[in-house]
Amino acid sequence: MKITINGEQNAIQTKEGGITLDALIKKLDYHPKLIVIEYNGEILQPLKWANQQIQDGDILEIVTIVGGG
Repeated sequence: MKITINGEQNAIQTKEGGITLDALIKKLDYHPKLIVIEYNGEILQPLKWANQQIQDGDILEIVTIVGGG
């Protein structure tokens, strides 16, 4: 399946049942508490990630929260 993440097209290998947004985040090695996700133009609350199935052609923007002083 091909999806766009932060403006770059990526080929994602999935099992027959597909992949949820939550599983994709883990696969990409992001820390879930330190990111905000825009899924096809809509910011999704983390509670929805486990049920959101990723589809071929989806567009994700993943913003990492960075602290500092």
